Amino acid sequence: MKKTISVSQIKQAVNEAYDLYKNNQDGKNADYIPYLANIDKNLFGISVCLLDGQIIEVGDTQYKFGIESVSKVHTAILVLRQYGAEKLLSMIGADATGLPFNSIIAILLENDHPSTPLVNAGAITACSMVQPVGNPKEKWAAIVKNITELSGSAPELIDELYRSESATNFNNRSITWLLKNYNRIYDDPDLSLDLYTRQCSLGITAEQLSVCGATIANKGVNPKNGARVFDASLSPQITSLIATVGFYEHTGDWLFTSGIPAKTGVGGGVMGVLPGIMGIAAFAPPIDAAGNSVKAQLAIKHIMNKLDLSVFSGDQVNVQ
Repeated sequence: MKKTISVSQIKQAVNEAYDLYKNNQDGKNADYIPYLANIDKNLFGISVCLLDGQIIEVGDTQYKFGIESVSKVHTAILVLRQYGAEKLLSMIGADATGLPFNSIIAILLENDHPSTPLVNAGAITACSMVQPVGNPKEKWAAIVKNITELSGSAPELIDELYRSESATNFNNRSITWLLKNYNRIYDDPDLSLDLYTRQCSLGITAEQLSVCGATIANKGVNPKNGARVFDASLSPQITSLIATVGFYEHTGDWLFTSGIPAKTGVGGGVMGVLPGIMGIAAFAPPIDAAGNSVKAQLAIKHIMNKLDLSVFSGDQVNVQ
């Protein structure tokens, strides 16, 4: 079915979601990473980027928070750009684990590949694959450049968060060496883990994430500057990765109730992709037991339902 929604309708839905949930006190900050435990729990922002580059936003959309696991999408895109879809599938995979994002059991159960680049194991493997292999400085530059191109502006490393994560990433150290045991790390293990930890410690804004989501929705063209970031043929693969495991063990429930593929991070950010229509992001530090921002989920879900939008509807949507 063909349907038209106006920019004013989107603005109304965004503002309504903000007003509905700005005082929500559910969830708590991720306290296993000391830096995140101390972030103001009342911060809250929503940003929508349309495919003409127009930004609709409210709240704390310029606050730079830890990108955390949302960065897994960015590095998966970088690996796709450097290797192609077939190599990503064979060297990492594209299947959901159905288990928490930091699961070691998932590696033991499926030791021939890490399942998906959007859980910790697959993301560490993805960092090991980033070219040029063996060159930490240039690998890091490639990761930052890729995020900059997707978001239209550069992220900033939050040094205190990086130090905090490096001092407490015991589980990820175990994951890294278990991957090495199964020959699923393609560069130095310590280097690969450090790159992963650093990328999770980048500071990003809700506006930047909405632009990234819109770049994916726009088949690889950044709507803010018109630059092609990746080949259009990769966009369905990227969106499918997000749809499959963006909310980890709660991904099915999320898609069922919201209708939009989205990726979450324990820093409080959520980035959604609605192909051909928009990118959307929301940020609020308190998270639920699975590591997903409570207010960001509620806000995005409200906007999608209010506008009657869904990636599964089959509707041809025109925004004007």
